[in-house]
Amino acid sequence: MEQTQETQCFNPATGELLGTSTLDTIEDLQERIAGARAAQVAWAETPVKQRTRAMLRVRDYVVDHADELSETVSRDNGKTRLDAISTEVLPAAIAAHYYSKQARRFLRTRRLAPANLMLANKRSRVRQVPWGVIGVISPWNYPFGIPFSEVVMGLLAGNAVVLKVATQTQMVGRALEQCFQAAGLPEGVFSYVNLPGRIVGDAFLENGIDKLFFTGSVAVGKQLMAKAAETLTPVSLELGGNDPMLVCPDADLKRAAAGAVWAGLSNCGQSCAAVERIYVHTDVFDAFMDLLSEKVSALRVGFDADYDVDLGAMTTESQIEKVRHQVQDAMDRGATVHAQSMCPKEGGNFLPAMIMTNVDHSMQIMREETFGPVVAVMEVRDMDQAVELANDATLGLTASVWSRNRKTARRLATRIQAGVVTINDHLISHGLPETPWGGFKESGLGRTHGAIGFAEMTQPQCIVDDLTHRVKKNIWWYPHGQGVYQSVKGIIHALYAKGLTRRVSGFFRLLRALPRVFRA
Repeated sequence: MEQTQETQCFNPATGELLGTSTLDTIEDLQERIAGARAAQVAWAETPVKQRTRAMLRVRDYVVDHADELSETVSRDNGKTRLDAISTEVLPAAIAAHYYSKQARRFLRTRRLAPANLMLANKRSRVRQVPWGVIGVISPWNYPFGIPFSEVVMGLLAGNAVVLKVATQTQMVGRALEQCFQAAGLPEGVFSYVNLPGRIVGDAFLENGIDKLFFTGSVAVGKQLMAKAAETLTPVSLELGGNDPMLVCPDADLKRAAAGAVWAGLSNCGQSCAAVERIYVHTDVFDAFMDLLSEKVSALRVGFDADYDVDLGAMTTESQIEKVRHQVQDAMDRGATVHAQSMCPKEGGNFLPAMIMTNVDHSMQIMREETFGPVVAVMEVRDMDQAVELANDATLGLTASVWSRNRKTARRLATRIQAGVVTINDHLISHGLPETPWGGFKESGLGRTHGAIGFAEMTQPQCIVDDLTHRVKKNIWWYPHGQGVYQSVKGIIHALYAKGLTRRVSGFFRLLRALPRVFRA
């Protein structure tokens, strides 16, 4: 008898074994996709009101188990419990409530107004049709919050969902599984699979899912898109960022510095929408750096035993090495560590928080996603230069502008090539369920969250109803002839020709053809 294989999960801060998660096979995935397809038809026909009730039960489970879920995220990922509850558990509760309350509106069939009088007898409606079976592949940095909203939206839209959470955070994945089991869903509508990341994307696409939602690296996203092209399976890709922050000369520097520290270093900087590059106007550069250095130097890094640390552990050792490599590359090219926090010298995947200056765009730290507790700061002569540098990137997920003048800030925001630009805040829009989430350039394809993201869970189907269906035929149906040609040309002139005479002439040519539509 073949022995069941398991994934072991360890606390990145202590090395403690947290538990195991059964490792599935391709055959297991095939069974779950087949079960999902069998269950999805009835689920799609279930009234939205009933689907909503199920997701509100998920919300209630999250609320009732907030401490337990925050503890699980913290121990499995390495972030502090405050990070876990504020950036994952709280947004999950908000999202479940919001999408449940908005689902009927998002899914409502819409009537389309006729585009012109001549074809006003064609009445069109657009309805939203679920894809069928969708796959969700989520990362380890926000292992609860990122997949939660996608699963909720997918289920509310009438899809069956198969979820795969990162291998490194399987304890969170199993906690998510319990959340959706609490909804009392029909068997097969939601299922969970644990497969190695190197094979799971191809496995999903090769076994007949109808759409794939992936959050992860640019490289893997490109591979999945190429694979999906073989079967024209639609994909939604959220692939990371290298987010700029612009500090204007009139900014509230205390708020800007505090915001930079939180948005740049929360979750040890392991956020695709973290502040990684800061461009500061020369008039306030020194004052801003003093405030930033003071705040970073005071940060406490370590194991979250009594809620008395600010930054926890990095999730993986491999990510630590990537961050160290970027820091060394920058220093080799002339950058300096302007300030850094304390850091435990032994045990755990810990790194100090760092602020780097004397940086430029020849350095990896300015051109690539860092995904660690490092923020690089450049002085700029004016905000035009700041915008130019902010856009000098292959990624464009989010950005922020800091200014007391909202009009000025909004103008700057519209010039930045990013999917989300926040004014006087950063790393917040993912927690606002009404806002679409996604980026420009190589930051991804498609959107999740908000009405736009909810629409990604469905396909639009247009139903066109002819109110004059008792008429024998349309003017342009067979048989053809010069008279038919002139009649159709008359429609064009009657609608759009310049000059009253040409329009009236076109209208009468159309009238002469009308008897044709009543003859079989």
